[in-house]
Amino acid sequence: METKVVSAHIPLPLAEKVKDLAQRLERSKAWVDQEEERHRLTLEALADVDSGNVIEHQTVQVWAESLDSGNPLPLPVDGHQTEPTEQLPT
Repeated sequence: METKVVSAHIPLPLAEKVKDLAQRLERSKAWVDQEEERHRLTLEALADVDSGNVIEHQTVQVWAESLDSGNPLPLPVDGHQTEPTEQLPT
């Protein structure tokens, strides 16, 4: 994958905090930034779960199984779904 370097102006205290953390962990500043983003996304996902914004495993499994059929089901999007839309074949 090709990449491009970009620059951004950030407050000096934040830049120092990132630099100090990177040095303490013996990692790059980019790694610290990546881990912060991963942490933020994890907290966001956990908040979704806490609010009930989930799709039941069986519903996703039925959808995934349908992808190999001639009539795939639409992507499940109902965040408050509690029952699968179809039963798995037994």
